[in-house]
Amino acid sequence: MSEYLIVIEGEDDSFSAYSPDLPGCVAAGSSMDEVEQLMKEAIEFHLDSLRQHGESVPAPHSSARYVGVA
Repeated sequence: MSEYLIVIEGEDDSFSAYSPDLPGCVAAGSSMDEVEQLMKEAIEFHLDSLRQHGESVPAPHSSARYVGVA
């Protein structure tokens, strides 16, 4: 099982997400939980499509960290 980083943006009831390792793989939803689930489904669909078209599946390599600033 691979784990791809997703970046979630938004607030209130409007969220979107993308995966830096999978250009074009995006989702939108009304909560963080919903957009996370939709991204999981979008990534699975995206990877299946790459495989069906004989394209290589990129390995996950992105990471994220928070840094404190004054």
